[in-house]
Amino acid sequence: MRSVMRRAARLMAAAGTGAGIGPGSAPRIGTHDGSFHCDEALACALLRLLPRFRDAEVVRTRDPQRLAQCEVVVDVGGEYDPERHRYDHHQRSFTHSMRSLRPDKPWSTKLSSAGLIYCHFGSQILAELLGQPEDGPVVAALYDQLYESFVEEIDAIDNGIAQAEGEPRYAITSTLSARVGRLNPRWNDPNQDTEAGFQRAMELVRSEFLERLEHCHRSWLPARALVQESIQRRFEVHSSGQVLELAQGWCPWQDHIFRLEQELALPRALLLVLYRDQAGQWRVQSVPTGPHSFQSRLPLPEPWCGLRDQALSQLSGIPGCVFVHATGFIGGNCTREGALEMARRTLEQCGAEETPPGTGTAKGTL
Repeated sequence: MRSVMRRAARLMAAAGTGAGIGPGSAPRIGTHDGSFHCDEALACALLRLLPRFRDAEVVRTRDPQRLAQCEVVVDVGGEYDPERHRYDHHQRSFTHSMRSLRPDKPWSTKLSSAGLIYCHFGSQILAELLGQPEDGPVVAALYDQLYESFVEEIDAIDNGIAQAEGEPRYAITSTLSARVGRLNPRWNDPNQDTEAGFQRAMELVRSEFLERLEHCHRSWLPARALVQESIQRRFEVHSSGQVLELAQGWCPWQDHIFRLEQELALPRALLLVLYRDQAGQWRVQSVPTGPHSFQSRLPLPEPWCGLRDQALSQLSGIPGCVFVHATGFIGGNCTREGALEMARRTLEQCGAEETPPGTGTAKGTL
């Protein structure tokens, strides 16, 4: 079992012994009964990853007297009062986002109960699961990544916030929120009891959160270090400083480039990335215009697009060419020097070498 999952399993095992909590003193987490959603299931599951709440009973009710007896209340009660551990977001007066509660953070999506619990307890949870200092760089980096890549989506869906303006081209029905929703009883089920489904929902979201944390810790974070190192060496690759080489071979680099460009205040946008693929050949790939975009900042030259092998080498005058994708976002060469030459020609032919970031070119937007 992986390290994060192992540590979480030990916490849950300790819960069965009541370690650290006296007899009869298990705390209670209150949330609403009836149909459940992903946000309160995750809020409860996150709280139970903390030692002081690992034995907590989840009390599902709308009775104010029963809720008043709970140490923490999420997604019900009409109050946001972190000093009293009340974390509802449904009241008309509630408009908080991560940025409004933590001005050092950029996200303006309205928080759900999941986001509220993550905002106030996320660093403690990550420190506990990773065995890292709460104020250390690992927890800080993963806190941001887990919110942006996992929790924010749940906040937005629960608050009815669309991803973009306009009518979507297709439906996405496999989100975590959708899967939690399907654990509720069907409208025509004779048994409308939601308790068993809510327990399954908490286990589902807990498992997904831990798996995402494991991935971010073991894959995303090491890749960030490699990309940052490559950025620091970019002028050794090309004098423009706009070509990045991943010396260790391919790693997930797109997300890190956009963040590091901002964090390091790069004077020029990165345009092309070189790396060796698993087959030992070299690739030159354009940086997309955004983290989720299929458009390129600087595509490879249009005459190369869709060509392969000898035909491509003859047209480009570069030996060892393997292919250029029909959209121009990526190409391949047998050697590093060949891939680097493809990058040089792309910069030359598209007139991007002297273009400052943010101004755009005829072939792409910087």
